[in-house]
Amino acid sequence: MAVPKRKTSKRKLRTRKRSHSHPETQVGTCAECGASARPHRVCPSCGYYGGRQVVTIEAD
Repeated sequence: MAVPKRKTSKRKLRTRKRSHSHPETQVGTCAECGASARPHRVCPSCGYYGGRQVVTIEAD
């Protein structure tokens, strides 16, 4: 059975674990209404995606 020869230092451990963190959510702007929207998804405020209306949004 393999056993580590030396204790892993805090720096080595944290450097390795840094790549496991989740990236922050990217937020862009909608080309139609200018509201903030996530990329490659339908705009929640106007319903446009790729220059055309995909979802009909009802106003309150």
